[in-house]
Amino acid sequence: MNSSVHSHLLWARGLRAFADGYVSLLLPLYLLALGMGPFQVGILATGTLFGSGVLTLLVGLYAHRLKYRVLLSMAGLLMAGTGFGFAAVTDFWPLLMIAIVGTLNPSSGDVSVFLPLEHAVLSGAVDEHRRTALFARYSLIGALAGALGALFAGAPDVMAATANLDTKTALQAMFVLYGVLGLVSALIYATLPMEVGANEQNVPPAPLHKSKRVVYTLAALFSLDAFGGGFVVQSMVALWLFEKFQLSISVAGAIFFWTGILSAFSYLAASRIANRFGLVNTMVFTHLPSSVFLILVPLMPTLSWAVLLLLARSALSQMDVPTRSSYVMAIVPPEERAAAASITAVPRSLASAASPLLAGYLLGASTFGWPLVIAGGLKIIYDLLLLGTFRNIRPPEESDRKR
Repeated sequence: MNSSVHSHLLWARGLRAFADGYVSLLLPLYLLALGMGPFQVGILATGTLFGSGVLTLLVGLYAHRLKYRVLLSMAGLLMAGTGFGFAAVTDFWPLLMIAIVGTLNPSSGDVSVFLPLEHAVLSGAVDEHRRTALFARYSLIGALAGALGALFAGAPDVMAATANLDTKTALQAMFVLYGVLGLVSALIYATLPMEVGANEQNVPPAPLHKSKRVVYTLAALFSLDAFGGGFVVQSMVALWLFEKFQLSISVAGAIFFWTGILSAFSYLAASRIANRFGLVNTMVFTHLPSSVFLILVPLMPTLSWAVLLLLARSALSQMDVPTRSSYVMAIVPPEERAAAASITAVPRSLASAASPLLAGYLLGASTFGWPLVIAGGLKIIYDLLLLGTFRNIRPPEESDRKR
């Protein structure tokens, strides 16, 4: 794959992450402005994750029959339709339908259909010894753009003050921008070569066969992690901060900007740590302390302490993202990578889909922060199970180092 294709994918990743960064914060505010409560916010977040999971699963099963360029371009158009739909519709049930079929992302990370498609293309860009670094760069760009998007979430306040707009109209303008960024992404994908992703390994994409057992085991473990993560998707953490500390969107945006920056640079550290200690060890031993921090956040007596722990968690919690992606791509045959990426990514939507609904219910009943405690506990269980199951299944580059 030439460098222009590589750069095109990274540009599209950055645009989408920027849009996700501000939409994940503005979504609960927009729904509250429409007269909905925390439980309805949770239902909408659940709908977005459930729909993304179903679509990603379909891609995993049938991506080998279509061209990656076509699938990515179609996904970009779907993103555009999602943004324009949320800007135009204000009733709960139509919004829920748009959330289910669209690409809206209540999380700070990428849980959409774009992820497995781009992973499958990128995995053929470099040899196995540089693959983790490439995924770290991909994640770094997404995290930096997402952090800028979180900071941009304060734009509706500026628009309301300078352009004499009401809050609802200013928020709808941000969803229109989300749709425009989807159109731009679709145009970027449309410039990719038609055969991109098909021949890097001289084999066509295929459904799971040789790696079925290991991929399904990983998918089950990722389901547990994703279910826990669904309690603390960015929209729900933002909602907790709004309800608990009465934060303005500008202050919340600044907080999530810095959590995004810390997550971004942790991706670079993840690559170096993985080169020395291995992918599975990096995934587990950076994730464990971040989960402990998450449990402690609601116990903090002041906003300052809570934010400090959220920042500490962000410096560690995302190191497993590039390492996890690299590990999945490493231990399956090249022709099964698209299917493996999709089927292990699906839990990040499907298994987490019920969690925001439960988190919304818990936040409606109490401002303590039970969703954060539950998420941290589930993630610790996931880490221990992952270590026990996969510590002896090494990717090729680690096996080479052992020899």
